[in-house]
Amino acid sequence: MLWYDAAAGDGLTYPPFVDKALKLFNLKQVAFEIENSVLSKVSCTACKAGAGLLQHYIKSGKTEAELMKMIAQYCTNLNIQSPRVCEGVAHLFGSELIYVLQRVNLGPDELCSFIIGDGCGDVYNPYHEWEVIFPPVPKPPRLSDLPMPMEAAPFFKVLHISDTHYDPHYVEGANADCNEPLCCRLSSGRPANPNAAAGKWGDYRKCDTPKRTVDNMLAHIADTHKDIDYILWTGDLPPHDVWNQTKQENLEIIKETVKQMTEKFPGVPIFPALGNHESAPVNSFPPPYVNQVDISINWLYDELDVQWRRWLPQSVSHTVRRGAFYSVLVRPGFRIISLNMNYCNNKNWWLLLNSTDPATELQWFIYELQSAEFSNEKVHVIGHIPPGHSDCLKVWSRNFYKIISRYESTITAQFYGHTHFDEFEMFYDPHDLTHPNSIAYIGPSVSPYYDLNPGYRIYYVDGDHDTTTRLVIDHESWIMNLKEANLYGYPIWYKLYTARAAYNMKALRPSDWDKLLNELTDNQELFEMYYKNYWKNSPARPTCDAECKKRMLCDCKSGRSHDRRHFCADVESKIDEGSSKSWKSWFYRGLTNSGEHNTVEEDMNTTSWGGLDIIYGTFG
Repeated sequence: MLWYDAAAGDGLTYPPFVDKALKLFNLKQVAFEIENSVLSKVSCTACKAGAGLLQHYIKSGKTEAELMKMIAQYCTNLNIQSPRVCEGVAHLFGSELIYVLQRVNLGPDELCSFIIGDGCGDVYNPYHEWEVIFPPVPKPPRLSDLPMPMEAAPFFKVLHISDTHYDPHYVEGANADCNEPLCCRLSSGRPANPNAAAGKWGDYRKCDTPKRTVDNMLAHIADTHKDIDYILWTGDLPPHDVWNQTKQENLEIIKETVKQMTEKFPGVPIFPALGNHESAPVNSFPPPYVNQVDISINWLYDELDVQWRRWLPQSVSHTVRRGAFYSVLVRPGFRIISLNMNYCNNKNWWLLLNSTDPATELQWFIYELQSAEFSNEKVHVIGHIPPGHSDCLKVWSRNFYKIISRYESTITAQFYGHTHFDEFEMFYDPHDLTHPNSIAYIGPSVSPYYDLNPGYRIYYVDGDHDTTTRLVIDHESWIMNLKEANLYGYPIWYKLYTARAAYNMKALRPSDWDKLLNELTDNQELFEMYYKNYWKNSPARPTCDAECKKRMLCDCKSGRSHDRRHFCADVESKIDEGSSKSWKSWFYRGLTNSGEHNTVEEDMNTTSWGGLDIIYGTFG
């Protein structure tokens, strides 16, 4: 088996199993799915082909330089990305990917099931099965429901900023519709169509946030919300130019953004969490046992400790430097725990070596929660990747879900980012799905990447009083209409909606969110309002059919990743039933208008609908 075909010059020839796989999938779809974390059988096939090819050439004794060249040519020749992006990806990711694949004893099926999850089969892998250990302390009695927060009680006003993705190389007028993962830069070229020129304040296409937009947003927040008590800052500061990032440039963006936050909000406590884009290359977070100087993550964690020290006590330095997580007592009886969710990130190749509780973060998390339970403290958890998202490893998410259930009386809210959308995620008792026990708030992104308006969240949290619940009382989402800002030359930030008023919720307890989820399933008008808010009222949002609705509401229901069959059957069946009824109604109205039938009752009672049910079930 040859790497190069001598007759074709640099043309690659592939082993038969790879060549066959390449004919079966749409490579542009693969690139889209990887960018958007919506992975299907197509991506699974591509993953197996790529992994099989790499392992084939590693076993054949190719050098690292040859392998990296092969990765770049595989990417370029198959038009997965532009040659410049392919070469950059091979240079940035090749060494660590080769390092990991040389040391794992897994075939393509196991590798891709691990990385992609339920979109690639549920292959049993004993090397990546593990369980956290709970202390022998009985769980406090479960309440039938949490108490309602007092309406007139004191509260905290909390700002949540996520996914800034500040792009220092954004250029107004540059091509916003390029053929690379990130556009709107000088390197993107000039647009062939004037309508594809990058706007002054950002763009709905594949573009991140210009500095002027970040500056304007922070100035607006400081002026509009002068009474902020503290800030949750859930990561992803660098842009999406994942093929040409450097450690130094990412550190400069972190330093610059931290300085900016300190200056705009002097004296306001800020609690940060680490995103997946802070590392270079993106998603690369070696656990502590990978301690070689050239590949360890110390370069990032040590700097985070220095930068975060502006707001955090010195006592958390050890865990920040070890794993970029920490626990802080905000008030007597109230604690915030920040987790490094990159240890559940299935695009973090280092976890293939050993995924067992990296940096012992979850065991430490249990220790902190047990201490909080003994001390009658309430806890808010913050992080970047939501634990139920497809980017989170199934085994990690399963253990996390158990922890949330065990300490449901201690954890009163969770806060994440990463998806760029305005949404939420539910948690239930693993043994009783009728009992919702926690809610994760997923805040909107500042970045418009892509097809989105920039946004941020304000939470009102039950404050300091004798009967405080530390629950979120209400929240608001604020956005800037990017289209109008670019049209009129100046952005206007406004409140898009308030949760309780928009969704007619009497409170924001887990049971209230569970009730809303059921109403979103049944009430199409309410769902359309949620869908508008999910997209931050973007004029570029696509239409949402029944499959889209099922995916979105299943995401809300699944605080445990890669387990949709367990959580979503009832939601999906209700939506299918509703779609079937709507179709029948539409079909019958057409018959009635043509004069072929007399009454609805007469038609609905005929057995002919049985045949239509079969047809609809087959093709719907």
